Amino acid sequence: MSSPSDRLTPELASRFARIALGHVGREYPNKMDTVLTGPGDVKSPRQQHPIYFGSFDWHSCVHGYWTLATVLRLHPEIPEADAIRALFDASFTAANVAGETAYAARPASRGFERPYGWAWLLKLQAELLAHDAPWAATHQPLADVFAQRFRDFLPIAAYPIRTGVHSSTAFALALAADYARATDDAALLKLFHDRALSWYAEDRDAQAWEPSLDDFLSATLMTAECLRRLLPPPEYRLWLAAYLPRLAQRQPASLFAPASPTDRSDGKIAHLDGLNLSRAWCWREIAAELDSDDPARPIVQEAARAHLAAALPHVAGDYMGEHWLASFALLALLAG
Repeated sequence: MSSPSDRLTPELASRFARIALGHVGREYPNKMDTVLTGPGDVKSPRQQHPIYFGSFDWHSCVHGYWTLATVLRLHPEIPEADAIRALFDASFTAANVAGETAYAARPASRGFERPYGWAWLLKLQAELLAHDAPWAATHQPLADVFAQRFRDFLPIAAYPIRTGVHSSTAFALALAADYARATDDAALLKLFHDRALSWYAEDRDAQAWEPSLDDFLSATLMTAECLRRLLPPPEYRLWLAAYLPRLAQRQPASLFAPASPTDRSDGKIAHLDGLNLSRAWCWREIAAELDSDDPARPIVQEAARAHLAAALPHVAGDYMGEHWLASFALLALLAG
């Protein structure tokens, strides 16, 4: 049974909406990801990115929009609903999308936001497709750009990137798979499946050397969540039993202990709240995949609750966490 503290209530949906509305249009401070090829490239965030100029950085703005779209769909009665619709109507215009697409088309932007921002952009598009509104159709050209980036990149990506930060290939495939399914793109989904197997299928007895001070993802659990989304359940359970064979003994122990941020005004240390939320997300998804009589299931469920409880009170406060943490809280609350 879930409790009000581990599901998306209307009150939490409204709170997350207020948080996201407060930062997706906030241009500064801003950490830009731009390769300058000449003085003409020196532009403000809003000049570079007519939609995703806020939220401290481009990818956080993208998943801030995903947060807004998701809470609007799940709780359309919240007081912030009209403000969200007005924002989307103003943001998702053909001219704005063309501006974002032009930036991505620059030769110097080949590696822009790879792969984290790519995945979030496709995750957002998958959510927009679920709305009875013109937003998805208008936004589709930008989604096409980033879907093609995956098609171009994955065949030459011989090795995974096993990190707990933006470069994680497991996180990217896990999120982007939702777009492939939403668009019935079997070829793209097969590309994700085949590359994930080439990277992770032989992983065994994960040691979970984490967290590091930068982590907002669990490198260990993201691998498990990536394959959960891409393998048939029986095949996944066999793989998981070899990958994390001692879950019922709460091993590896590091995965069961929530991280403790020591200074939430430090952007990297604030990542640890995100680590707790992303672990809660992964643990809840893994628990739902385990057999009901699996002795590891209640242990995994308790780990999810502990991580969620450790981080959920801190999704707002200092801007270093506030500009992005609600999205990860939402992933956790909707999981399983």
